[in-house]
Amino acid sequence: MSNRVIIQNAVKRYGDFTALNGVSLDIQEGEFFTLLGPSGCGKTTLLRMIAGFNSIEGGDFYFGEKRINDVPAHKRDIGMVFQNYAIFPHLTVRENVAYGLKARKMPAKEIKPKVDEALELVQISHLADRKPNELSGGQQQRVALARAFVIEPSVLLMDEPLSNLDAKLRVQMRSVIKKLQRRLGITTIYVTHDQEEALTLSDRIAVFNKGFIEQIGTPNEVYNHSQTEFVCNFIGDINRLNDDTVSALRAAGAEVDASKHNYIRLERLHVNVAPRSGEIALDGTVESCEYYGLYIKYYIHVGTQSLKVIEKNDGVNIYDPGQRVKVILNPNDIMAYAPSAEEVE
Repeated sequence: MSNRVIIQNAVKRYGDFTALNGVSLDIQEGEFFTLLGPSGCGKTTLLRMIAGFNSIEGGDFYFGEKRINDVPAHKRDIGMVFQNYAIFPHLTVRENVAYGLKARKMPAKEIKPKVDEALELVQISHLADRKPNELSGGQQQRVALARAFVIEPSVLLMDEPLSNLDAKLRVQMRSVIKKLQRRLGITTIYVTHDQEEALTLSDRIAVFNKGFIEQIGTPNEVYNHSQTEFVCNFIGDINRLNDDTVSALRAAGAEVDASKHNYIRLERLHVNVAPRSGEIALDGTVESCEYYGLYIKYYIHVGTQSLKVIEKNDGVNIYDPGQRVKVILNPNDIMAYAPSAEEVE
């Protein structure tokens, strides 16, 4: 049975340093919820408070209607998957997965079918009798996943679980985690600094910055409707339009607030297409390009700045450095933010 997780005004201090300052969350039963942010922002600190590994200096933590502030970690009914897997090197795969069930005093006759099912779910049944040193990184991570969910926890906590894997394997394991979580319906709280990981896995995301939450929303909301300049910059790649580009847009009739910081995402710009209603064309010169197969990233000199543009690779319309082009954009796609108080002063 999954649990709703409610956090009210969480505070965590280390001496004079406040790692979390009044963080509140309401994570729904069965939701895949990601804590996203740069190193040192407080996301792992919060996860460890939920797990019972860190003390709580302020606020209230609930699983469902039960306040868990004073509940020991081993009685919180959680599963945990760590960055370093934390599987026992002297035990076989089967023994590692069975460990939590044995610790809960489950009868031996009930353990085997549960372990068999868990191994099947993560597709490592054929590795059941191997030791961890005989496994690849991805296989070890599957063992850690199986061990975490075989105990059927009410909440599953995952701390940067894919950061030690290579890029291709990370993508594969994201798919495994997503399918497992959907199938099992376990409330999952996932910590990462990887924006792509957060966007592909999550039902909702909390973006952290220096002990505060900047925004909570769906992947689409935090990406396309970033509420703060920090979120706008942190999520994905983006262009900040300089004063000259803003002036050119205004001269062309666009309603752009020059007093604000104006941004536009790479895929919202297009090269050499016919402008539609409301769109504006800017003259530019291709500086360089990066070929990714599925798409091409262009760096295009427009006025006094370089704009990054992502275009789908159709194998035909490919532009070379030095080529003159038109960059097309819709001013409605610009995200604008007022300068900070420090900048205004």
